[in-house]
Amino acid sequence: MFSSIVSNLNKLFLFGLLGIIFFLFDLYAWQAFKTISRDWSAKTRTILFYSYWILSLSFVLMIILRPYIELEKLGSTTLILVQVFGVILFIAKFFAALPLLLEDAFRGIEWLVGLFGKNSAENIMSERRKFISITSLTVGALPLIGMTWGLIKGAHNYKTRKLNLTFNELPLSFDGIKIVQLSDIHSGSFWDRKAVEKGIKKVMDLKPDVIFFTGDLVNNKAEEMESWKELFGSLKAPLGVYSILGNHDYGDYVSWNSIDDKIKNLEKLKSIHAEMGWNLLNNQAVSIEKNGESIEVLGVENWSAKGNFPKYGSLTKAIESSSNSAFQILLSHDPSHWKAEVLKASKNIKLTLSGHTHGFQFGIETHGWQWSPVKYMYPEWAGKYEKDGQYLYVNRGFGYIGYPGRIGIDPEITLITLQKS
Repeated sequence: MFSSIVSNLNKLFLFGLLGIIFFLFDLYAWQAFKTISRDWSAKTRTILFYSYWILSLSFVLMIILRPYIELEKLGSTTLILVQVFGVILFIAKFFAALPLLLEDAFRGIEWLVGLFGKNSAENIMSERRKFISITSLTVGALPLIGMTWGLIKGAHNYKTRKLNLTFNELPLSFDGIKIVQLSDIHSGSFWDRKAVEKGIKKVMDLKPDVIFFTGDLVNNKAEEMESWKELFGSLKAPLGVYSILGNHDYGDYVSWNSIDDKIKNLEKLKSIHAEMGWNLLNNQAVSIEKNGESIEVLGVENWSAKGNFPKYGSLTKAIESSSNSAFQILLSHDPSHWKAEVLKASKNIKLTLSGHTHGFQFGIETHGWQWSPVKYMYPEWAGKYEKDGQYLYVNRGFGYIGYPGRIGIDPEITLITLQKS
């Protein structure tokens, strides 16, 4: 009982503090609206005042009460969009406040100077205040417009990225094999079913020979897939569909009533892979055969070289369960695994497929040049990488998490064609 009370008090303090921070930025952003509207009619200013503060205080109240009310009753799509719109507004107000804060810093200096002499810049400052307020709202509008566009347009703008790879060791029967890689579905974040259905159709229109999924089927809980497993179960390929687990699939980022509940959740998620007809590889290898020849697919549980992500995987176990084929493909969710272990472990692993980074869901890709903030944490963050004849491909992700949109980094369907040299 006592620990429950302490936990509730901690939540009240944390979310109350967040609410206060949001309110302070609301207050600052309002100064810009107030300044530019001072010459408007009284009726228009009244409408602006009530519209701004009803909307702003509603989100502040939602933040403070979030741990205590069941917003999920609104419906998952509505919940996601309402919460995200609130976050977008906060980010816009944060940037809008920066020019005002800078101006106030100068005003503070001017006030101090004015204590020791006559301040002759009063009229100039009055005019500049309106200019700076317009600048403030312009600066705030940029992330508002950009993130709204990324939500509406970028979230489901599925891009098929095609890649041809040539290997001496590839068996002749597999020359020209078409591989589709998907990663980071994050079904708990989806908010537009028709758009996702179009993405699945786009996969099947490629007529892949085999499909690989490289982890993060859900955000946290297996139940997120219940309404999606029939759709994703429609993904079929002649040589099969193979999958692995990602860091989000273990339920590590939510609180459970007991360890047993967490274990049951993971087992349920594994059973969903089976229900969809996906072959889940947990630190093991399987052989894919065609015309009497074969290649091997190894799949490991999540393993990261980054300290804040788990190391459930065992590449050693996967290799030991293989027949040490001369041509192996590894499915490993986190791309940091490639340099940390894979390259040292076996020269037979010719191609490693990963995901995890999402390309940060934000960046720039143009004319062969790409940049995203995630590159400073993951040097191998999107696309193809090669070292001594071994390749890594990092998929940018099919879904999204946190911000349910993408800016500059489109959701990806990867088509890899293997060729024998």
